[in-house]
Amino acid sequence: MERVLITGASGGIGRTLAEGFARAGYFVIATDLNPAEFHSKQIVFLQADLQNEREISTLYEKIRKMYGPIHILINNAAISKFQKPVWEISAEEFDRVIHTNLRGSFLCAKYFIAANQGESYGRIINFASTRWHQNEAHWEAYGASKGGIVSLTNSLCVSLMDTPITVNAISPGWIETGDYDALTEADHRQHPSGRVGKPEDVLRVCLFLAAKESDFINGANILVDGGMTKRMFYVE
Repeated sequence: MERVLITGASGGIGRTLAEGFARAGYFVIATDLNPAEFHSKQIVFLQADLQNEREISTLYEKIRKMYGPIHILINNAAISKFQKPVWEISAEEFDRVIHTNLRGSFLCAKYFIAANQGESYGRIINFASTRWHQNEAHWEAYGASKGGIVSLTNSLCVSLMDTPITVNAISPGWIETGDYDALTEADHRQHPSGRVGKPEDVLRVCLFLAAKESDFINGANILVDGGMTKRMFYVE
């Protein structure tokens, strides 16, 4: 049975990914800073802070001893707060976003490569965002971290060309993880696809990239945004 490590799995998109991969027959190791309980026997939870390299290395050591090699890493964990004007955000707040989103993804990938050694296939799926190249005011920290993840994906793809590991990114747009029924018609209609996204939209792309047959897709950054980044906006 293939084993997948999913970071940021306590809630939102991450939880949907964990439950969806379990239903698809994978054994899921879910991790997050915040504890979580799952009702599937296919999912185990191990707590870790991705800002702390020692906790990441300990996480991988536990997985190796308890479950064996890992086949898929989904770098989903991210901090999306601290939307402050650049003259107000502190260096510590900026660092916290970069350390979790970008540095944490890099370290998880680094330790994953060792955990996958000797296996016939491997997948790294990094979560970027449409905000890596199209943004709003005061998202400097988050946008910079996600831009870094796209570049990290590109570099890892080439660095791992002599291994069975492929590396791809997913850039979600508006994926509603709260009350979907509370969204307005205007929320939906502004999307060329006619609706706001759901976590399941991202899950389907992850399952596709994780498949052994998807080995020719490598170094891609797949937009899951309902076409929003293709629109031009003008004040009427």
